[in-house]
Amino acid sequence: MKILKYILFIIASTLVFLGCDQSSDTDLGTLRVLLTDAPANYDAVYIDVQEVRIHRNSDAEDNDGGWITINTEPMIVDLLELTNGRYKILGEEELEPGRYNQLRLILGDENSVVIDGQSHSLTTPSAQQSGLKLQINADIDGGQMYTLLLDFDASRSLVHAGASGQILLKPVIRTAWLEQAGSIEGTIEPVESLPWVYAIAGADTVAGTRAATDGDFQIIGLSSGMYQISVTPGTDGYIPVVISDVEVNAPETTNVGTINVASE
Repeated sequence: MKILKYILFIIASTLVFLGCDQSSDTDLGTLRVLLTDAPANYDAVYIDVQEVRIHRNSDAEDNDGGWITINTEPMIVDLLELTNGRYKILGEEELEPGRYNQLRLILGDENSVVIDGQSHSLTTPSAQQSGLKLQINADIDGGQMYTLLLDFDASRSLVHAGASGQILLKPVIRTAWLEQAGSIEGTIEPVESLPWVYAIAGADTVAGTRAATDGDFQIIGLSSGMYQISVTPGTDGYIPVVISDVEVNAPETTNVGTINVASE
């Protein structure tokens, strides 16, 4: 009888241990950070991503404790390759459940833009050299995957500094949680128009892209709501088109079909 009790005790202890071990796999949430780009009329825009860090405190400074680094290694990314629904995974990290308020994107010095085949260094203002601070206010639950999209607007982020000839990098970044976001896709004809496509809510241009060589386009990371789709031809001889009342119901994709851009 004592042996039976001992065996039952061992089995019970093992089940408790396995239960604890199994729950440990689910008591952490996972945050994945992606980078995409709104379109810009350059040959290339290279961004030197050194670190992506997250903190519970929205006012945390660099020397404060509690920072968690999301990315595993630095990388240089051409933003203009990340249009039309494409993205780059910057990193992924398991986090204890709770609210995380601040994400910081830290860039290195190897940022540049290519214009008409010529490379130009980008100057980062001193106020942003410690990293770009983004308020994300993310509630992380155990066992869940969260995907944060950083939409880096290359067009708005590069500022030409007049007579000095400098080009300043002042990052303009939109954030979106992909699990709570939808998208708009379609096709522009003729493909020779090489159009820019923008999603507009009210007076705000929320996001945009440039249609691929086959005319297809996709704009990701959109909240539920009504949008206008503005198509601006990238070559002469075509007339801009605006499509109104395009509804997005996240996380679904709204297909607007084929949009024909008339010639002048």
